Amino acid sequence: MNNHLDELFNDLNLVEKIKRRLPYLFQLADMESSRAGKIGMEAGSVREKVIIALLIYKFGEENIDTNLPITNPEADVKLFNQPISIKTVTGNSFSGIKLIWTVDPQKAAEFQVNYKPSCDLLLVQINWGKEGGFFYIPLRNQELVFNQLGKERYIKLPKPGTNPRGVEITKEALITLINCEHSCAIPIKWEKTQIDISPYKRWVDLWKED
Repeated sequence: MNNHLDELFNDLNLVEKIKRRLPYLFQLADMESSRAGKIGMEAGSVREKVIIALLIYKFGEENIDTNLPITNPEADVKLFNQPISIKTVTGNSFSGIKLIWTVDPQKAAEFQVNYKPSCDLLLVQINWGKEGGFFYIPLRNQELVFNQLGKERYIKLPKPGTNPRGVEITKEALITLINCEHSCAIPIKWEKTQIDISPYKRWVDLWKED
């Protein structure tokens, strides 16, 4: 169990700040990633940066490593040299969370055969206008549930003839993980703020500089 993440979720002042600020920051991330009212795929990367920035704010930049090889399918960042995966899901349902992005059925099948949980998980459930949450799921809980359910109930392969672009963790597995002992949760009320900001302003300001 990552004691540092446990510390983050038990820092009462920071928990209150996360409840207040996370919806606003994710709303900004979505605005930066939108075009003609549609949120682009890059929103996921910007949201990931928001969570990494939270880790830097709490633990200091010197204790965060973001230079992880893109070939690593799970870890997005290291905190005190311990790998962490960051994922987001939108809506009431805990479904559609990708373990790996691929359109190749053979690669998806190989992934299921070889997969084992390898790092702690930070999960954000975005649920605009309702309640969602920010969750910490330790590696040991993932290993426990993975062994308990088995690969077929833990991993959802894409259906033949469809193009879901990835292998998912099942809804059953994720709900079990969230409710495990030692998993942590911060309830988040996802209320939007009236924001009058241009996604181009900072770039225009940079062009103005000499």
